Amino acid sequence: MKLSDLGCRICIIGPSNSGKSTLANAISKKLNLKATHLDQLFHLADSDWQPRPYDEFITLHDKVINEDKWVIDGNYKKVLPQRLSRATGLILLDIPTLLSLSRYMNRTLLQSHRHGGLSGAKERIKWEMIHHIIFAIPKNKKRHTEIYESLSIPKIKLMSVKEINQQYKEWELSDYLNRSGKGNSTNIV
Repeated sequence: MKLSDLGCRICIIGPSNSGKSTLANAISKKLNLKATHLDQLFHLADSDWQPRPYDEFITLHDKVINEDKWVIDGNYKKVLPQRLSRATGLILLDIPTLLSLSRYMNRTLLQSHRHGGLSGAKERIKWEMIHHIIFAIPKNKKRHTEIYESLSIPKIKLMSVKEINQQYKEWELSDYLNRSGKGNSTNIV
């Protein structure tokens, strides 16, 4: 599948720490689409990941999805139906749960910056996030697969780091990454 097949309103979903925000930023730069990271809409900037009032989040979310062009990463299942109703394409990242956990530990312990991070929030290991990764992600994987299978819009499901990295190469996204910190430049995720 070509990246252009996904259109100009691309929804990226998948487990926490799967690379959704990094992919959204690269696609945003390549296709000149506005990138929106739902974690940044849902949480208040300069806080320790404190949620904003829910009605305020809904207003911000709906404003973004009503724009003509965007790439949005994040799940937030209560607002996913209206996002998908506007989407022209879907990318599902479906990496293993243990890899999500490993990537979470890596980003909190070793990275000073990440795409989709919250302004003013320090990344640190939190029991709530570990619990979410271990227990919620397996349940969400089934729901994401059901959503994926039910949609008729152009879509692609990437189930491993190898598949994600291959897609970066095929879509020629590597040049659009603004990576900071250490990392292997040949492996995106």
